[in-house]
Amino acid sequence: MNTTTFIATGDTFMTRRLPEAGYPGFETLCELIARHDVRFNNLEITTHRSEGYPAAFSGGTWAMADPEILDDLKDGFGFNLYNTANNHSHDYSHGGLLATCANLTSRGMLYAGTGANLAEASAPAYLDTPNARVAMIGICSTFHPSGAAGNQRIDMQGRPGLNPLRYTTTYHVTDEYFSTLEAIADATKMNAEQLKSIRNGYSPPLPEGRLNFGGLSFKRDSVNALHTEPKAADLERTLAGIREARRQADYVLVSLHAHEFAGEDDTIPAEFMVTFCRACIDAGAHAVLGHGPHALRGIEIYGDGVIFYSLGNFIFQTETVALQPADAFENHGLPQSTTIGAYMDNRSQNGTRGYGVQPEIWHAVMAGFTATDGKITQVQLYPITLDMELPRSRKGWPRLLEDNAVLERLAELSAPYGTRLRIEQGVAYIDLE
Repeated sequence: MNTTTFIATGDTFMTRRLPEAGYPGFETLCELIARHDVRFNNLEITTHRSEGYPAAFSGGTWAMADPEILDDLKDGFGFNLYNTANNHSHDYSHGGLLATCANLTSRGMLYAGTGANLAEASAPAYLDTPNARVAMIGICSTFHPSGAAGNQRIDMQGRPGLNPLRYTTTYHVTDEYFSTLEAIADATKMNAEQLKSIRNGYSPPLPEGRLNFGGLSFKRDSVNALHTEPKAADLERTLAGIREARRQADYVLVSLHAHEFAGEDDTIPAEFMVTFCRACIDAGAHAVLGHGPHALRGIEIYGDGVIFYSLGNFIFQTETVALQPADAFENHGLPQSTTIGAYMDNRSQNGTRGYGVQPEIWHAVMAGFTATDGKITQVQLYPITLDMELPRSRKGWPRLLEDNAVLERLAELSAPYGTRLRIEQGVAYIDLE
């Protein structure tokens, strides 16, 4: 039998260098990571020294760290495969994105999800291990439109950016609500420009029972509901990439960065995400590695593959970022003389609100899985903590957690997909055979 082992971690928002002697729990964590052939990490920060201009829109915190943190991730933690497509990829515009790519490449670090054009950003990264060749495609659904990579033409270069997974949202409403929306749209003339474009032949008329309301799409229906679906072009591009990767590799992974959720519960992935992930498995992917919401989501065993809808955080150090652009201070009404520490105090109201006081942000899992002869046979889930109780100068580093509470919570989140976790001695297992 030919066996390959994988381990995958969630979001790494890393702004501090790894201490020279490590930190409590570091060695044990790294020993576990090192036991695997494929060691995946989601890099949710740009790594450069202000080579790019701050974008007008950020992923929340403008994410930039010294390139040397890449040495810590590669040589310290031991990761060998990275996703770079996320809502922070474009925080420092094209310059920051391309500088990050260059700093990864100069260190021989394999990554997928961003590039100088759409072909590069959507291309699989290939990792050769002793027993198998592994391909990974990186893609992101949560981003400002300016961050999407663009195609090249024979007469024009492409646009640097991330590999985008766009989606459409349609609000289904009953006759009563639809008629009310029609009346409001007519009274306020909010659709005047669109109607003129239709009259002039530049835009197609809307189908019967459809309404554009302030940029939102509504459909007359017998129920009230929200439906999302992936854009066909982005889905087909990804599926074609998976099929090509299956020709060239033994295993195919898809890394999906997505914050979107269904209804009011942010632990439930949006409908388009479920559609996308299942389509990836149907096309030949062995696993989808989800991350983005900074919290755990459930695990689905689908067909012959595994979908991790979100692995949560791995390193989370947003409050010790060294620099923020003027926009960040202006958005909070703070004078330009404000220091970064004072800015963080203001944003968190001295540590009383935000991510810093949400326990679910500070507990996660590392997902190990074993594949034999082209098929995943078992998943192993290792709980970690990022030590929320520590001051922000020291919290955010991961260590293994000797507590079943995180695994029991993950079991609850996975149950709706029919996935059962077997918890033994602080580790959860999912047997696929």
